[in-house]
Amino acid sequence: MSTLGYSDRINHALAFAAKHHDQQVRRGTRPPYLTQPANVAIILTRYGCSDDVVVAGVLYDVVEDLVRAGTTSEVLDERIGEKFGHETLATLVAVVPRRADDDGIELSADERRSDTLDRLGAASDAARWTFAATMLHAAASLLADLRRTVDPDTVWQRTGPGRDATLDWYRRVQRRLRDVGFSAPLADELRSVVEELQLIGVP
Repeated sequence: MSTLGYSDRINHALAFAAKHHDQQVRRGTRPPYLTQPANVAIILTRYGCSDDVVVAGVLYDVVEDLVRAGTTSEVLDERIGEKFGHETLATLVAVVPRRADDDGIELSADERRSDTLDRLGAASDAARWTFAATMLHAAASLLADLRRTVDPDTVWQRTGPGRDATLDWYRRVQRRLRDVGFSAPLADELRSVVEELQLIGVP
């Protein structure tokens, strides 16, 4: 057992994510990208989630990167399923954005977001926890960056879509989680963060 109290399996996932995200940094900032999966692990552990869910949370961005790059299901199974369990891979595939729909038609950025939210309806509880924790960390990190800056516009610009589209996305995530019955306290925390984000820059 490590000094952090994580199991060997979680530490293996963290080491795997560290290797995958090596040299990556959070968009527009200097902190290494590994801070994201590490903090998602903390969030899920804080809520008493199982090792399976924590491992999925750690690997969410790894699998998202691989899917975005067009990695085949066979390679995903070899790189993730065989190392961390096929159930963990299934949890992640259920909620990471897809490049294409079931008919192989490539999705636009907006379509990928809508598709991800749609698929939450059939996703497992573990997948919903994984997705919700990832969204909570992303929203909370954005809120922390906004609180530290004297120029909120520069932070909103880093999000890509900008303030209005980013806020709309987090509101949609929050509503969709509610609609599919995800009522864990984590959902309340996400709602609180989204409400605070909406107030940034409002006179």
